[in-house]
Amino acid sequence: MLKRSSSLLLAFTLLFGIGVSTPTIASADTNAIAKVPGYSNPLMTQKFGADPYVMVYNDRVYVYMSSDAYMYSNGNVIDNNYSNIKSITCISSDDMVNWTDHGEIPVAGSNGAAKWASNSWAPAVTHKVINGKEKFFLYFANNAGSIGVLTADTPIGPWADPIEKPLITTSTPGVNSTETVWLFDPAVLIDDDGTGYLYFGGGIPGGNNRTQSQIANPKTARVIKLTSDMIHTEGNAAVIDSQFMFEDSGIHKYNGKYYYSYCSNFAGTHPAGSPPQGEIAYMVSDNPMGPFTYKGTFLKNPGRFFGVGGNNHHAVFQFKNQWYVTYHTQTLGKALGVTKGYRSPHINKLEYDSNGTIKDVQADMQGVPQVANLNPYTRTEAETIGWNGGISTEKSQALGNIVKNINLDVTSINNGDWLAVSKADFGNGAKSFKANIASTVGGKIEIHLDSLDGQLIGTLDVSPTGGEQQWKEMQCNVKSVSGVHNIFFKFTGISNKNLFNIDYWQFS
Repeated sequence: MLKRSSSLLLAFTLLFGIGVSTPTIASADTNAIAKVPGYSNPLMTQKFGADPYVMVYNDRVYVYMSSDAYMYSNGNVIDNNYSNIKSITCISSDDMVNWTDHGEIPVAGSNGAAKWASNSWAPAVTHKVINGKEKFFLYFANNAGSIGVLTADTPIGPWADPIEKPLITTSTPGVNSTETVWLFDPAVLIDDDGTGYLYFGGGIPGGNNRTQSQIANPKTARVIKLTSDMIHTEGNAAVIDSQFMFEDSGIHKYNGKYYYSYCSNFAGTHPAGSPPQGEIAYMVSDNPMGPFTYKGTFLKNPGRFFGVGGNNHHAVFQFKNQWYVTYHTQTLGKALGVTKGYRSPHINKLEYDSNGTIKDVQADMQGVPQVANLNPYTRTEAETIGWNGGISTEKSQALGNIVKNINLDVTSINNGDWLAVSKADFGNGAKSFKANIASTVGGKIEIHLDSLDGQLIGTLDVSPTGGEQQWKEMQCNVKSVSGVHNIFFKFTGISNKNLFNIDYWQFS
């Protein structure tokens, strides 16, 4: 979890406060880091998240990510080498600005669902009705050596390993270790007829003696058909001959055409007409198994937009009749003063020309507009966050709303910290506010409209409950408020300890 102080924020402001499109540091009136009020990128700032992949389900966008977190040596942050990534982070939103943190899915190792795996990188998730019941499928890379699959009955889990071994290995027909260098970065497509396809692979053959020909046409990407149960493969994997392929398979279908996309490599010479280094390129086919025809690129390397580069990873998706691309970049790390390969998820719009060509994406911090107002009269998880200053999230012992034993709360709350949600629709008027809280020391929650120092409509006095996981609903009256407003919850207290934890809140 990430915790910030005002003094650090000032230092970051002096160090990084330049650039018109990259307000990556604190907003003077809120101390927000990276994602400032009014903007929607990065999607979250209480933690990192890399290799984002989107599943749309029941009018909600679920983003699944490799769980990037700072690695340390002798107390100092070191370069991210991905070896500690053994879980998948999940967040979701129905409006594209307020994101609910569902925590980390335990995937690899003794505490994970796939105990045979040592890592869980770059997830791909989808859903399908199997035997009359909606099932969810999470594909992940065990570093670059194999690909596994987990299943669940809800988008957030709990997840189980249905085959207790890798789904894709070098023994899979059409896959071998010399031709497919890296078995990772899966993407999944369920076609209109219900057939599933898995895309994966990457790297450049030839080791230290690779040729320009191998760099230009690595032939390390693959696609294979999945059986109807989505947890086994069928037939041989087919080669995708993608120019300058490096990693990051992506797949989507638009106007009856199959769009395969990927990140180009950083080696050799990239002549005109081929994808530049580290950009998202795409190919089109009439068949999900190919062959695919190269068309161009649509997302430049994040270094072009944000002043800090690194690898490029994406997924294309459609939500409420608009196309989007999610990708990662080091904007949160830059705002915190330490990049070193720790990534954060962004979303921007993706558009097509009339002939199906994908237009260049303009990646930025402003992000995308909110597509729905938040309803403050239903239970809202406290870990539903538009913007924040100073808080963290953690596993909670309070009962969850979707799955009883999967829940988070907002914690690491100190005097002056805050969180906010964007565009809550109060309708004709709210009169009271309640929150489920656990605390050993107590404090106050000030409820402000539209800005951190906006109109104060109520203050909830938080009394100790006897423990940081001893939960109690507390309530206060609020001044009558109507219409659509941002809500800022400002936390105050005299203790230097964690003042309290919040599970959920609701107006009435």
